[in-house]
Amino acid sequence: MAVTLEQAQRVGYTCLKALLRFAFMVANNLVAIPSYVLYLIMLQPLRVLDSKSFWFIEGVLFKWLLAMVASWGWWAGYTVVEWGDDVKAVSEDEAMVLVNHQATGDVCTLMMCLQDKGTVVRQMMWLMDHIFKYTNFGIVSLIHGDFFIRQGRAHRDQQLVLLKEHLEKYYRSRNRKWIVLFPEGGFLRKRRETSQEFAKKNNLPFLKHVTLPRVGATQVILKTLVAPQENGTPAGRDTVKKESQSKGLQWVIDTTIAYPKGEPIDIQTWILGYRQPTVTHVHYRIFPVKDVPAEPEALTHWLYQRFIEKEDLLTHFYETGAFPPLQGQTKAISREMTLSNLWLVGIQSLAFLSGGVWYCIFRYFYHCLF
Repeated sequence: MAVTLEQAQRVGYTCLKALLRFAFMVANNLVAIPSYVLYLIMLQPLRVLDSKSFWFIEGVLFKWLLAMVASWGWWAGYTVVEWGDDVKAVSEDEAMVLVNHQATGDVCTLMMCLQDKGTVVRQMMWLMDHIFKYTNFGIVSLIHGDFFIRQGRAHRDQQLVLLKEHLEKYYRSRNRKWIVLFPEGGFLRKRRETSQEFAKKNNLPFLKHVTLPRVGATQVILKTLVAPQENGTPAGRDTVKKESQSKGLQWVIDTTIAYPKGEPIDIQTWILGYRQPTVTHVHYRIFPVKDVPAEPEALTHWLYQRFIEKEDLLTHFYETGAFPPLQGQTKAISREMTLSNLWLVGIQSLAFLSGGVWYCIFRYFYHCLF
């Protein structure tokens, strides 16, 4: 089949755009990440004198870095529509976020849709596969205090002990509020077959759009971060009443990410932008932590139920293009998530300006020394 001139031009334009976006992303990383590290090195005296202020500044810088990642997708037309409970209502409380995992783009999607949720992004902790420690963003996550978990049965018990120690050491001392994890323990395409075999052997539902979650990390987080008594109680589905300001995990936010036609966006697409503009759909359900069982067997059943519900939600979405209404509602309500282009341009400009300033400083000292 012959390629028309119009098709060739379209392919050429897409390749040129991808190349330019990749060059911009590389330049962005080369100035933003070193600047983040150098600013925090410069602020080490403040960390000794006023740790709270130091981690506040670090959180702001961290949010800006995540906003830069979000901008790559936003400017490519990869937007987000949100459904279900409004998580802004609990943005100042401590919460654990449980997310289904389909591709590397899931993390980018969360980086985008949580940007407008108050202080959440700068005060959140991520649990991610240890391989991300060796990516360009690894140094940032290490400084911020994220936890890198090594997958596999041989490492499981040791990793849970390390997770508990990590939470006790860093979570409250750095004023973290939200903790994000992917309980499935890997991408859907990699774990689906194994999960279905396990479900068949144990008389559990057959799942296509999610896999059965692993309970270990969830259990450790609940045991470590939940206060002895919790009194947060949702006031309906539209608002959430906060009756206590005491420390402790108050909410579990069950988050379901859905892509049109079940075709997830990976990090390569997010960076290069060669896919047509796409709307990703994110559904939230908020559970008070007092309603989450602590006993291992009951917690396992509760967590399985959440992912069985995710299966139903995704099945409905793929059949209708929308999530079903919440219990008590007659119509599902969606909200378009927006970002300010002016704000994103300002952050990107600040990153490149910072890179230029640090370059001049190092060049000055180099000439002074040599």
